[in-house]
Parts: sequence; structure tokens; C-alpha cells
Amino acid sequence: MKLSYIIKKEDNFENLKELIKTQFQISDRLFLKLKKNNKIYLNNSNICLWKPLEINDLVEIFIDFEEDNSNIPSTKMNLDIIYEDDAFLVTNKPAGIPVHPSMQHYSDSLSSGVKYYFDTLSLHKKIRPVNRIDRNTSGIVIFAKNEYIQEYLVREMKNKEFYKEYIAICNGLLNEKQGTINLPISRKEGSIIERCIDEKGSPSITHYLVLNEYIDKDYTVVQCTLETGRTHQIRVHMSAIDHPLLGDTLYGKESNLISRQALHSHKVSFIHPITKERVTYIAPLPYDIRKLI
Repeated sequence: MKLSYIIKKEDNFENLKELIKTQFQISDRLFLKLKKNNKIYLNNSNICLWKPLEINDLVEIFIDFEEDNSNIPSTKMNLDIIYEDDAFLVTNKPAGIPVHPSMQHYSDSLSSGVKYYFDTLSLHKKIRPVNRIDRNTSGIVIFAKNEYIQEYLVREMKNKEFYKEYIAICNGLLNEKQGTINLPISRKEGSIIERCIDEKGSPSITHYLVLNEYIDKDYTVVQCTLETGRTHQIRVHMSAIDHPLLGDTLYGKESNLISRQALHSHKVSFIHPITKERVTYIAPLPYDIRKLI
């Protein structure tokens, strides 16, 4: 993959380094890697980064590297790929498998499936999930294909330019059909997994909208959009307003209607790092949630 820029008359970059840091917002770590590996070119030549620039100069940055990804086991699985290009891979993760390998799920994580898929393409890249969802949450997980794309998308999340929408089914009927839950979240004392509402915790904001109510079954379908991205945020917030997710045994209780928390990462929208156009991807609802709604 290559980033390109042609110097314009109105540009006021002091030198090539300033352009790279300003125009492409490349981190210091990646910049040093590009410099060390001679990946920066001016008018088709690898040249001093402090050289003054002139109108119509062509700057090219080659951001692809062969990388060691042997830390992730390779496992064949049927990936549900929503979209793919040279920048990233958008997958629809089923419930029941984690995004990352762990002691309990060393070889059956989504990352292992992506590693196997990359191997079939002879793509020697680190496995870089941009967003993360719980093992028993289904839906969209994005994998960046290089360090620049990962940095760009993470920066969009921090700048709140990355839209994340979930479909959840919660217990009970909500009095307010639309609202915002603004409650700080922190790790629960004595637990490495569970989170809780804590005034000393990190700011956490969830917006919700009731989509449908099932009065006879006493549950509600809710659309949740995240302004922040804390671990278990939707699960903790819905439990905090006394409407825990259906089937959420950590923050609610078991359900005979679904065997996991009823939560699906349904939709994402963000600015494409290369085309600079807003793109949107949707993951269809899985069967266990579809049958409830």
C-alpha cells in the first residue's frame, strides 16, 4: 500500500518530515520505521527528509512491511467477511469465540481464523483487530492490514468520528423510549473480568433508542450507540438502569430464550483512511437474536 501527496502552491511545509507528520499524522514510531526501511520517496527517489519541498513534488510513502505473525496460531474457520480491501478486513464474528487467543481459547479465536486466511493469501502481516467485542457478543470486528491503518482508525475512535451501533435485547420495558446513560465505569475490585459503575471510573456514555417492545414476554429491543468504548459498557449500563441484557449471566441472569447475552455489534461507520470517504458496514442479525424479534 502506498500513500501519495503532490505539493500544492498553497502548502507551507518546511520539509518532507513536516509534511509526513502533518498531512498523514503518522506516529513517531511508524515514522522511524519508515525512515529506517527507506520507505519514503520524493519524486521517485529516496532522499533526505529535511530537503525543502517545491510545487508539484511527488511524495510517496510505502507503508507495507512483511511482518512476523507467528505469535498467533493459524486455524481454519469459515470467516464471515463483510468487506475487504488493501486497508482492512471487516468480519461478522459469531457468538462463542473470542477475538484474541487466550489460555482457554488458544487456537479457536477469531484472530487465529484471520491468521489462517492471511496465510492463504501469502499476506505476512500482524493480526491487528481495531475494535473488540466480548466472546459471547456477535457482530462486526475490523482487522487493520498494516500499522498505519490501525493508527488511523484508533485515532478516529478517540476523536469520536467512528460510529458504533449495537442491537441489544434487555429485560423489562423501559419507561423512557430514548435516552443517554452517562455513568463512569471501572474494573470491579477483586475481579479481572467484571466492571461496575464507579464515580472514580472512566467516563462512559451510551445512547439508546427503543426499537420494539414485547409486553407479553417482558423484554425490549434496543439500539445502542457508543460515545465511548469501555469494556462491557452496554452490559454494565443497561444493568445499571435495571434492564440487564437478556441472557447476561454476569450482570443479570440466565434466560431460557437465549444462551448468551443478547448483544450484536450491528453497524459501524467511519472515514476510510485511504479514500477519505465515509464508509458504512452492517452485520446481519444472527439467528438466536432474529428469532426473538
